[in-house]
Amino acid sequence: MPYKCLKSFVSKLAIWILPIVGILLSVPVWAQAPTYPHKPIRLIVPGGPGGGVDTISRLIAPPLGASLGQIIVADNRPGAGTVLASELTARASPDGYTLLAVTISHAINAGIQAHLRYQPIADFAPITLIATVPNLLVAHPAAPFKSVKDIVSLGSAQSQKYFYASAGNGSGTHLAFELFQFMAKTKMIHVPHRSGSAALVDLVGGNVQLMFSNTINASPFVKSKRLNALAVSSLRRTSLFPDLPTISESGLLGYSSDAWYGLLAPANTPQSIVNRINLELLKILKTKEINERIVTQGAEVVGGGPAEFKKWMSNEVEKWVKLSSTVKIKID
Repeated sequence: MPYKCLKSFVSKLAIWILPIVGILLSVPVWAQAPTYPHKPIRLIVPGGPGGGVDTISRLIAPPLGASLGQIIVADNRPGAGTVLASELTARASPDGYTLLAVTISHAINAGIQAHLRYQPIADFAPITLIATVPNLLVAHPAAPFKSVKDIVSLGSAQSQKYFYASAGNGSGTHLAFELFQFMAKTKMIHVPHRSGSAALVDLVGGNVQLMFSNTINASPFVKSKRLNALAVSSLRRTSLFPDLPTISESGLLGYSSDAWYGLLAPANTPQSIVNRINLELLKILKTKEINERIVTQGAEVVGGGPAEFKKWMSNEVEKWVKLSSTVKIKID
């Protein structure tokens, strides 16, 4: 074959072969690209073992991990009214390997914390609202309160005589009582504690007379008659105590201060990852076993998409920022 013909043939052959070689060389890269998730996922829990958020987190973590194909490790990070856990999550890589179990305190902190180093909405990617949990307004059996009307009457006339406990300054149980007092026009003495469990122990011991506590924590004390439940904080009665009136129907029309639990990721987490976690979690929440276990805690399973949860959180932030500004609650 003449040299010129051979050169022409090789050139034409190269035009066909080189693209094919390029494709073949890229195949191993595709095959080796890791799919989400390819390593364990950390679920940051903004409370200590045994609390409401810990209970919910450890309930959903195993089945969610199984659905995703990776273990989910609960990492308890209590402190500063959930601020420490939120800060840690906001700074984490937005790769889907750090998640945050979030509570009502995440919204409350927007109004009461003077120097937050993160934005409660902008710095997080919402995944779903897992459940809402009504608070119970509970009293020590020796206290003179048998109803909401008793509290309004006695709390107005002898406000400095009575004490109410909370899980700490700026906690959900603190703000729930402040909202109650604002609407009832009472002013009792606040006794903050390091946790909701510690506050309940103090109430059972008779050192304080009243407090709000979510049904997960308060129910055992009510059922054992060590505490009296006077009303429920949600707008609807709870199936756990169907005969217990709401605060709204007891005279403070429109009162509502439910606890709630949701799941967040750091902002800029790929939407495909957020959507996948949301999809798998919604499937889990619909299973009979998980649904019943959450409901028996006195909670109401919610679910829903990321956009719905973002709207919920925005409304909660607005509500509690307004209250904290009105009643002048601020934590430096």
